[in-house]
Amino acid sequence: MSTYHHGDLRKALIQAAEEILEEQGLAALSIREAARRAGVSHNAPYRHFPDRDSLLAELAAEGFRQLGAELAAHGGREMGEAYVRFALAQPARFRLMFGAQRKAAQETYAMLVSAFRKDGAIADPQAAAAAAWSLVHGLAQLVLDGQLSNQPGFIAKVIGAVRFATANIPARS
Repeated sequence: MSTYHHGDLRKALIQAAEEILEEQGLAALSIREAARRAGVSHNAPYRHFPDRDSLLAELAAEGFRQLGAELAAHGGREMGEAYVRFALAQPARFRLMFGAQRKAAQETYAMLVSAFRKDGAIADPQAAAAAAWSLVHGLAQLVLDGQLSNQPGFIAKVIGAVRFATANIPARS
């Protein structure tokens, strides 16, 4: 257990909350427990987080920042693999991030659209991004839930089996 002594209380609380979330799950996460783990009084966190929902929102936003950094470091199929790796490394945070509509989720989608726009052969970058996001999000969720394999190479093989909007095929209404 790391305890807070001085410095950035907000950061210490977020770190404590991250640890609780991944070790014990969402149900165990409270402001009081984050304060205890950070080594501060149970009232100290309320200067930064007025309620549990604000702490959860910050954890989700930080998760999207981390995910965005992972995606930005890769291109093409590797973006999809990075997405699934992120989910597998932080399953509780991943589930929290997508539990409610958040601005950061839309920023992640915009990053995917931008990546598809760079490929001039893709007829509809928005549709391709939606398809890619649906695939990798669903794949991550299924692997997290034990419905699909997490064997080495499996995720890359699944992502590689799909081609996104490479032909200008009109959509059916």
